[in-house]
Amino acid sequence: MDECSNTLECEEKSRKICEKALPPNHPDLAISYSNIGQVFYKMSNYSKAFEFYEKSHQILEDALHPNHPHLASSYGKFSGFYKTMGDYSKALEFYEKSLKIKEKALPLNHPRLAVSYNNIAAVYSGMDDYLKALEFHEKLHEIYGKALPPNHLDFALSCASIGQLYSNMGNDSKALALLEQALVIQQKTLPPSHPDIEETLRRINNVNKM
Repeated sequence: MDECSNTLECEEKSRKICEKALPPNHPDLAISYSNIGQVFYKMSNYSKAFEFYEKSHQILEDALHPNHPHLASSYGKFSGFYKTMGDYSKALEFYEKSLKIKEKALPLNHPRLAVSYNNIAAVYSGMDDYLKALEFHEKLHEIYGKALPPNHLDFALSCASIGQLYSNMGNDSKALALLEQALVIQQKTLPPSHPDIEETLRRINNVNKM
């Protein structure tokens, strides 16, 4: 909290300089507002975070092309905010707006698309819509399969996430195969006591008990 307070003080000083030196719709001012919003978010002051996210987003909407990557990032901040608040429908709305921009601007296997797919899958999981979550996790998994080496930890995490979804849907054989694939990668890469290995073993044990 001390670090956040110090950061907030510096960001506020920066904001005051920007407000004096720049026109009110300048994109650099939007960045300043967004940074302040992020600090308030980390401090769990969500009402203040939302206030500054809105100020930032309004400037970006007025100043930038509707498919500009900065707008995608701004939508992503709103999504994270709504997800934290438990408003999954609003989180999904903004994640999808962000994704549409990224899909127009980026190649199909770009890692930033994978991040969006993961975020949307997490929202659907929170809504207990496992089929939709699986759809986006598989898109993410396809990107990782092409872009990452087969022993990469992110690929293992993707296997584990899909395995857990299959477990939630009662498909134990697919769940077990994917969780064991994740475990093999983790055991080759991580120390034996690593929390990720313990979590994967816990999930495997849960499937075996069913």
